[in-house]
Amino acid sequence: MLKMKRTCQRCETALGWRDATRICSFECTFCPDCAAAMDQVCPNCAGQLVPRPTRERAPLPVAAGLIRRRLGLGGHKAQR
Repeated sequence: MLKMKRTCQRCETALGWRDATRICSFECTFCPDCAAAMDQVCPNCAGQLVPRPTRERAPLPVAAGLIRRRLGLGGHKAQR
């Protein structure tokens, strides 16, 4: 699941879930103005900055738990 960072890593502008935002494959996050100033290239990894998907609301706790389990990131009880 994408970590929806709340601020631009360059200018620290607040970014909402529905805002036009740019990210690289490592989820470095930038506002459109900063991304344009950097020619859509991440200064951290030199990867391409692409539009971040928007999100209408926070993920449901049940859905987040299912995703974590499917990815093997915990969230399930140990078997005995």
